[in-house]
Amino acid sequence: MSANYEVRGNVAVITLDNPPVNGLGHATRLGIAQGLEKANADANVKAIVITGAGKAFSGGADIKEFGSPKALAEPNLLSVILAIEASDKPTVAAIHTVCMGGGLELALGCNYRVVQAGTQIALPEVKLGLLPGAGGTQRLPRVLGAENALNIIVSGEPVPAEMLAKAPGQKLFDKLVDANVLDAAIAFAQEKADVRPAPLVRNLKAQHPQREAYFQFARNMVGGMSKNFPAPLRCVDAVEAAFTKKFDDGMRAERELFTALMFTPESKALRHLFMAERAASKIPDVPSDTPTREIKKVGVIGAGTMGGGISMNFLNAGIPVTILETKQEALDRGVATIRKNYEAQVKKGKLKQDKYDQRMALLSTTLNYADLKDSDLVIEAVFEELGVKEAVFKTLDEVVKPGAILASNTSTLDVNKIAAFTKRPQDVVGMHFFSPANVMKLLEVVRGEKTAKDVLATVMQIGKKIKKTCVVSGVCDGFIGNRMIEQYSRQAGFLLDEGASPEQVDKAIEKFGFAMGPFRMGDLAGNDIGWAIRKRRSVEKPGMRYSKTADLLCEIGRYGQKTGAGWYDYVPGKRDAIPSPVVTEMIDKHRASLGITPRKISDEEIVQRLVFSLVNEGAKIVEEGIAARASDIDMVYLTGYGFPMHRGGPMQYADEVGLFNVAAAMKRFAKNPNDDAEFWQPAPLLAKLAAEGKTFS
Repeated sequence: MSANYEVRGNVAVITLDNPPVNGLGHATRLGIAQGLEKANADANVKAIVITGAGKAFSGGADIKEFGSPKALAEPNLLSVILAIEASDKPTVAAIHTVCMGGGLELALGCNYRVVQAGTQIALPEVKLGLLPGAGGTQRLPRVLGAENALNIIVSGEPVPAEMLAKAPGQKLFDKLVDANVLDAAIAFAQEKADVRPAPLVRNLKAQHPQREAYFQFARNMVGGMSKNFPAPLRCVDAVEAAFTKKFDDGMRAERELFTALMFTPESKALRHLFMAERAASKIPDVPSDTPTREIKKVGVIGAGTMGGGISMNFLNAGIPVTILETKQEALDRGVATIRKNYEAQVKKGKLKQDKYDQRMALLSTTLNYADLKDSDLVIEAVFEELGVKEAVFKTLDEVVKPGAILASNTSTLDVNKIAAFTKRPQDVVGMHFFSPANVMKLLEVVRGEKTAKDVLATVMQIGKKIKKTCVVSGVCDGFIGNRMIEQYSRQAGFLLDEGASPEQVDKAIEKFGFAMGPFRMGDLAGNDIGWAIRKRRSVEKPGMRYSKTADLLCEIGRYGQKTGAGWYDYVPGKRDAIPSPVVTEMIDKHRASLGITPRKISDEEIVQRLVFSLVNEGAKIVEEGIAARASDIDMVYLTGYGFPMHRGGPMQYADEVGLFNVAAAMKRFAKNPNDDAEFWQPAPLLAKLAAEGKTFS
């Protein structure tokens, strides 16, 4: 059973016991229902207390049952709450630590609620593109009023119980205690054992003196903040129903809204993201109990933008860092940038002065490799050239203690080659941070052929500690993210050759939801970076076709924002991208030299070619085992490349469109003489799934 039953004096205690957060899975719901029945049948029992074992009252739905028949099996949560409300004997919820989602809805079904200080209260369903579906939108406004209830429901963020206990006129908590909530709830239950009728939240009236004006205001506010996501506005509708309808009719309205949201692509995308994030941390052949190495000291080689950003992640987590550079002025520049970043946070009130001082105290600098000898983890963030990496790793191999992890922040180079520069390839791993490294969530963990399992487990663990979303990639050119973005960039170039302008391409993909289109992105990152990669490609893969426009752009020195001119023109001190007549002329001339007559290209074609190029390359990456699962690719794109959250990542989006339709579009693109016909042959995995009517997930 996932709920325990015992009688203390004349009070029955039902304890939810489904670690780690007492999720309301089927066995737990059944346990509560059976406990209620038993208590109501026992003449010696006068009242009932419901609580949670361990470190939670209840975190809500059981994620292990998401999407399975068990999640909906009777007694469902609505039935359990009805059984609590129908109890002949008063019920008291003894709430502590965590009370969220269905856990809060369950507590609202009880006659009374005793809460321990420090408890986090939340209805986070909106983060999955849903709304509370077991009465949360109907009961919470009755005990907290419209404003407080709506804030909790629309934000999905946790609020400390003591803050809510102070809200004027609140009826959410009958008693707030500092400790021993179960004893307090039992005593409270004995006190209320003979009170009849026992109060029910459903019988309270939801009132607001200026209801219509308030909900209109709420709609305007919420609508402005939640574009692309329907759930927040539906939350407003559901809460308003508590004020305009009888309780049972309000419950029906909530249910209808909840069910409709379940089927929206946005909710599917957010639920996919929720599960994908959990799946990404699991490596098929590395058990979760794999012993890890201790990381007490970190060395970072290179004090540039990347090295400084990487160092900040560890300083933020309280881990001492030593940065190594070849010249003192480079070190001074790097440390000054770190200071400037922290000082900006202090100024904005995001960081307290003492915390800033603590972090800076953990930072030391050196010009001597010998000072890294005691590091447990050394991350190299030097120039992206194999010869430079070779010199660094050979030196580290000689200097750093045995058992230390040696990591490279390379974004495209072969980690197996880098590992071979050492006598300890088992200790070498790729840790590809994204720029700016102190802000971006993604960390691609690149597993070399010889990387030891405990090294992998340790890096995943430390990644979590520095608050990164870690995704494991095998070794290939560009790993997961950059290998795919190359195809996306190639398509962007072909679109220019055929008649589109940089601003049309950017606008189309930004309307789809990307934070930035490929050309604005190139200007921000520096067009010379892609230029260097293409030069390397022409030697390694001479058959790979590109539009020449990007090279022509670099040949006239238009590297992007840093030179004040790229695909767009820039005014000093501003980041606005201004269409450039120079670029238009350059593209026109190039097009003419190819003998291409420009055609009108629809925004739909632009989006499909860019996004489906990611999908096709992604399918190859899964098939080759570079990524363990399609959802890992989605995590890379959502957290590292600005793919729109409401679309759930390229692979999830392809599933939503239907793989049959995706493959059909690819076959159409393959017929275009100015595109790359070979690339548009659907990847074998994609073709197979499309033929079988299946999805990546």
